[in-house]
Amino acid sequence: MKKILPFIGILCLSGCSLFPKPMLNVTPAELNTVSDTMKALQVKPRPKYPIPVAVYSFRDQTGQYKPQQNVSSFSTAVTQGATSMLVQTLLDSKWFLPVEREGLQNLLTERKIIKKQTIKPKGSDVPHLTDARLLLEGGIISYETNTSTGGVGIEYYGIGASELYREDQITIYLRAVDVHTGKVMMSVSTTKRVYSQEMRAGLFRYTSLNRLAEAEIGYTTNEPVQFCVLQAIELAVSELIEQGTELGYWSPTNSVIKENHQEITAS
Repeated sequence: MKKILPFIGILCLSGCSLFPKPMLNVTPAELNTVSDTMKALQVKPRPKYPIPVAVYSFRDQTGQYKPQQNVSSFSTAVTQGATSMLVQTLLDSKWFLPVEREGLQNLLTERKIIKKQTIKPKGSDVPHLTDARLLLEGGIISYETNTSTGGVGIEYYGIGASELYREDQITIYLRAVDVHTGKVMMSVSTTKRVYSQEMRAGLFRYTSLNRLAEAEIGYTTNEPVQFCVLQAIELAVSELIEQGTELGYWSPTNSVIKENHQEITAS
């Protein structure tokens, strides 16, 4: 056994090189992969003209902060950029044409600067802003942690292995409001589960009266919460399109919104 101990030590030291080291494993930035929900939505028939929609705010309504032991934390549990995610999803769907409303004050300020210029070159007149036919409201209304936990493990004679998992849950609501009448046309709710997993294996054994051999290896995997929010938003937008088609508010061929038997062209 004494001859094996140096070999175990060398193996453990060499195993450390398998793990990424700070500043030595720098990877380039990359585009986010397209989800299956968005791929399925993009291959469906599209409207003749995208429907102008406005999103003023799609924010975190849970008010939760990240739990940390023995320290006060003001970092939120879910992303605060859900509005940007929703706008990007609407653009990628090819069904909607989002108009800028979250940064409306900045937009109006720039338009005022252009209008107040003393020397106006030809063609510098600012056109009217595009009005929206639909107003999308809602937000992240729930983030439940530890909805399901569990694991399995085994240990014998100082050698053991275990696996643990945890499941959280995110719920969002998205509703479409007719700008002309103020009527809530549709409301959609989606839920996404967030999985976390930990796997480990270890050795703990006395090789002699005063010699102890100990080794441990493992890893954890956590789903990024912001990607789970994005997937829930994409599913909500897809379901919103399906419901609107079934209710006759719009169609892939003529892309119109019907309200009280009146057709409003979404162009």
